[in-house]
Amino acid sequence: MKYIGAHVSASGGVENAVLRAVEIGANAFALFTKNQRQWQAPALKSDNIEKFKRFCQVHHFSLDYILPHDSYLINLGSPDAENLKKSRSAFIDEMVRCDQLGLKLLNFHPGSHLNKISESACLARIAESINLAIEAVPNVVAVIENTAGQGSNLGWRFEHLAEIIQQVENKQRVGVCLDTCHLFSAGYDISSFHQAEKVFAEFEQVVGFNFLRGMHLNGSKTPLASRVDRHHILQDGTIGTEVFQFIMNDPRFDDKPLILETIQPEIWQDEITFLRSLEQAR
Repeated sequence: MKYIGAHVSASGGVENAVLRAVEIGANAFALFTKNQRQWQAPALKSDNIEKFKRFCQVHHFSLDYILPHDSYLINLGSPDAENLKKSRSAFIDEMVRCDQLGLKLLNFHPGSHLNKISESACLARIAESINLAIEAVPNVVAVIENTAGQGSNLGWRFEHLAEIIQQVENKQRVGVCLDTCHLFSAGYDISSFHQAEKVFAEFEQVVGFNFLRGMHLNGSKTPLASRVDRHHILQDGTIGTEVFQFIMNDPRFDDKPLILETIQPEIWQDEITFLRSLEQAR
């Protein structure tokens, strides 16, 4: 079964994210559990936690198909000791919040070397950060998102993801989220059914589908290998729609949250309907 949703707002309380997911006809969703542009945030209140869990139950959202995202400020591969310490502390706090809500996954961008340390040193730092977090907090899987490779961001090659995972001690607590816009911008041509098949075969070989815990389904505003992260709606932009047809009909993408982060929230319901229309009866 395919679980499709969008990254909805949690404004006014995390429980409101559930109601916004209901409004767009989703059976999965993503959210920020705190303000993503601030280091500190008040602890989750027991009332909000209780409502979130109750709303999920009432509206039939399985906690397995909710994909929270951490703060954009966090850099788990930071070359700066103070920033690394701050990032690790903030990431652990994000994991605690997920665990309090009963969520199983935490999606994050791996990190950036800022041209101050080598790629391999940065990847090792990211893995060490993950090891510290999963030792500190139970249950939650650290889900590494591939990036577009903008600036000094790592995670834009499958080999980066594999290198991080290889250094994570508990492989049950690490996974990957693949973003279609980021894949295309990083140079993975998924613009046709045939090309998508080749790219995902490479992913299977280098990383392994056993580590795939979710997807971000986005169009792209920029050309192949632009290394620029600019999301677009699904039926416009430079990727085309064959990759979405591929994903919707490949059982390897079943039972994972498939999340829209496209640029027009007002058409998310239409985009979910469009994705469902691509599914062929098995």
